[in-house]
Amino acid sequence: MSTSKKVVSLGKAVEIVSEWKTHGSQIVFTNGCFDLLHLGHINYLEKAAQKGDKLVIAINSDGSVRRLKGPGRPMKGQEERARLLAALQFVDLVLIFEDDIPIEPISAIMPNILIKGGDYEISNIVGADIVIENGGKVETIPFLEGFSTTSLVEKIIRDNS
Repeated sequence: MSTSKKVVSLGKAVEIVSEWKTHGSQIVFTNGCFDLLHLGHINYLEKAAQKGDKLVIAINSDGSVRRLKGPGRPMKGQEERARLLAALQFVDLVLIFEDDIPIEPISAIMPNILIKGGDYEISNIVGADIVIENGGKVETIPFLEGFSTTSLVEKIIRDNS
């Protein structure tokens, strides 16, 4: 599937995921801003993909990133972020959501496995209760030390001051 065909609306994602589920695929879901793609993201997403058969990523819209991270973010627009993620061979679908939390895509897709980074406690993961109530699992994946978008942005600013 071409990169651009992996970036879909929520409605199209639900349709595709439903088809995958009828064939017995285990759906893994994660979400985030993924503003400046770095090795920490790649490591995290690759490990998430290994937890099931299909990896679906929901990314925050530009407006949502601005509300969560501040006026200087995102560094890259939502379409660019989505296409970069879709280019990864272990990513099956990418969708963009407008809200600050991904309750709508999680509820609509109803993944078998919901994944977040190791800085989250399962009890604090948005949608964990919904996934668990519907027979799914919620897991965290430890971060790769030394890699974060915030530290990368700080380094760029520091090195260019």
